[in-house]
Amino acid sequence: MIVHVALEVSDLARSARFYDAIFYALGARRTFESERAVAYGHDHEQFWIVDRGRAPAPGYGHVALAAAGRAAVSAAYEAGLAHGGSDDGEPGMRPQYGPLYFAAYLLDPDGLRLELVTGAH
Repeated sequence: MIVHVALEVSDLARSARFYDAIFYALGARRTFESERAVAYGHDHEQFWIVDRGRAPAPGYGHVALAAAGRAAVSAAYEAGLAHGGSDDGEPGMRPQYGPLYFAAYLLDPDGLRLELVTGAH
């Protein structure tokens, strides 16, 4: 259903360092890069960050990224914190979303909310 998702960021280089670390921990890599955009995926561009040149508007919602397991959720969370992100919910069970739902939440360098999740289905 979704071909790709793009987030507009205020500083492409800073955000790319953050998303490089997150996607490395989740097993994805850069699949495209230019002066104004970077994309990530496994075999094609699925997640884009695009240079907006100013801060994005607050309160857009969040994007959930699939992880291969609890260790990958935790690794991506720690990588995000180490690369300019901030905590918005430590790794742990989220039984309100399902009996196997394990997730963590981060704010990227622009304050955009990411969910790292496994066991969602």
